[in-house]
Amino acid sequence: MSGADVVIVGAGHAGAQAALVLRQAGFTGTVTMIGRESEPPYERPPLSKEYFAREKTFDRLYIRPPQFWGEKDVALKLGVEVTAVDPAAKTLTLSDGGTFPYGKLIWATGGDPRQLTCAGADLAGVHAVRTRVDCDQLMGEIDGGVRHIVVIGGGYIGLEAAAVLTKLGCQVTLLEAMPRVLARVAGPELSAFYEKEHRAHGVDLRTGVAVDSLVGEGRVSGVKLADGSVIPADAVIVGIGIVPAVAPLIAAGAAGGNGVEVDEFCRTSLPDIYAVGDCASFACDYAGGLVMRVESVQNANDQAACVAKAICGEAKPYRAFPWFWSNQYDLKLQTAGISAGYDQSVMRGDPEARSFSVAYLKGGRLIAMDCVNAVKDYVQARKLVEAGAVIDPAVLADASVPLKDLVPA
Repeated sequence: MSGADVVIVGAGHAGAQAALVLRQAGFTGTVTMIGRESEPPYERPPLSKEYFAREKTFDRLYIRPPQFWGEKDVALKLGVEVTAVDPAAKTLTLSDGGTFPYGKLIWATGGDPRQLTCAGADLAGVHAVRTRVDCDQLMGEIDGGVRHIVVIGGGYIGLEAAAVLTKLGCQVTLLEAMPRVLARVAGPELSAFYEKEHRAHGVDLRTGVAVDSLVGEGRVSGVKLADGSVIPADAVIVGIGIVPAVAPLIAAGAAGGNGVEVDEFCRTSLPDIYAVGDCASFACDYAGGLVMRVESVQNANDQAACVAKAICGEAKPYRAFPWFWSNQYDLKLQTAGISAGYDQSVMRGDPEARSFSVAYLKGGRLIAMDCVNAVKDYVQARKLVEAGAVIDPAVLADASVPLKDLVPA
């Protein structure tokens, strides 16, 4: 058996950042990154945006050029998956039958697309948008003539996919089971705006609808709803969230449920094992201490850096500011903070002008802001949220008052 002083399981944003910061911080031990895809680390967000829209070729998605990892003495073990962890022996069991010892383990596996459980979910033509292979398969079908596409799920992935598909000339139906899109992450003002935008671009967007099954002979040909109606479909995209890829850690005894639980230093309950990124559940300072997973590139990168520095003797609690973004049509959404638990929302600007912000308050304190085509608001909102600013809602709603004037001295 070979092995490494630090083994990173997962070759996405979090895994790549952990390896980068280890070397930047002067770590001289051996580092191996294990990834189940055959590709070196690449960016995931552009998959449902620029890559899907053919605006970026895949070589522009690499986090670093493929040869970079060898130059930094980071070994890549790709196309293989970790199936079991033995924390006592400090070894990993791999899908190819081998074992791999570790000194310290960084679990950065992200999550797998949540799948439909209804009949027909396994038909050909049913897609996720999570990996390069996912996108290439769907793009190949569109090149082959697929035009009627049903998107199931009104979160960011579903909405971004719908936006790109309409630009590609497809007829898109988007189905959301909740009463509004983005219901889990944003207020009703933002939901209403994006619903109106997508419908204006020709998307048949339906909320409050339940899927009964997918129909077809070998390949999907339609989506049957709970009311018995069937929507014709040449292909289906399922974007209903992810399932954290933590089964081997939980089986090994790590505390967790919706992800693997970590402390303020991103340590799991197992010795010398850390977890970072989409698969890690932690008490988030910017959500009032709510234990949650934060699915963002920012969180993946910052947690990875936290762990890498801790391994190098610079342990500091994770306190990074959360931020998010989404590109749909010509709209750039930037979010500062986490709106969970807000008790008041304030509209700043006019949605009809397609440049506005929605501020979220809790007990009078600004905890988050969604900014649509409003970069200046976003930049200042970060400072206000970090400062825990208490702002008069009437002043906040006045778009003529620059947010920078409200930042505490």
